[in-house]
Amino acid sequence: MRLTYFGSNSWLLELGQQRILIDPWLLGSLVFGNAPWFFKAEKPQALDSLPEQIDLILLSQGLEDHAHKPTLEKLDRSIPVVGSISAAKVVQQLGYTQVTTLIPTQTFTLANQVEISSLPGAPIGLLQTENAYLIKQLDNNTTLYYEPHGYPPSELKDFAPVDVVISPAVSIELPLLGPIIQGNSTALQLIEWVKPQVFLPTATGGEVKYQGMLNSLLKTSGSVEELRSQLKQRNLATQVIELEQGKPWEVKLASGVS
Repeated sequence: MRLTYFGSNSWLLELGQQRILIDPWLLGSLVFGNAPWFFKAEKPQALDSLPEQIDLILLSQGLEDHAHKPTLEKLDRSIPVVGSISAAKVVQQLGYTQVTTLIPTQTFTLANQVEISSLPGAPIGLLQTENAYLIKQLDNNTTLYYEPHGYPPSELKDFAPVDVVISPAVSIELPLLGPIIQGNSTALQLIEWVKPQVFLPTATGGEVKYQGMLNSLLKTSGSVEELRSQLKQRNLATQVIELEQGKPWEVKLASGVS
């Protein structure tokens, strides 16, 4: 298994012979609702080119920071896409030709090599729940769990142990409305449930500059160091590793599987 982190929630997962691009925001600005005065984010470290030979695009949510239209418009529309209900609508409107919508409990198999199981993810509003994913390499049962807002479902315990977890380590809240991301409240519980060998923080990492009215209201709590301290106090062996943006990283598991 090899992972490349592109900041925010964007990842390239190389599992077996398959290359899976997760929640890609790889170029251009990130703007919510076409209102840069409200929220705008930029990556000073731009990519020279988009990743090549992508076998699947995996989208957890339909919001702009997960289904980033400027990036998706530059990728090949023939690449298969798997996503939540809202994410599938975004790529269908952009003209993608192979779109699979997954709801929790459903699975998708990629080239008979990788199984992607959908689990409940973050709630968006009162009626919509987005996706989390458990991704398994079928020839050796290596597993990775991805959910970018810190909402691990209780049924995830049934899949323990999970080798690698990608989830936030911090919380971000809005006054009166509560948490948007709640990693500071749930990361430790998630690790206790599935005992991963490696925990990779997402959502707030990488070289990203934020501006706008929304950014001025956000409150952040928790840190990677705080999570590491909590694990040490509980004698949990999970490694919490912050990846360098844009640099591929080989996952080395204690079992010898990678």
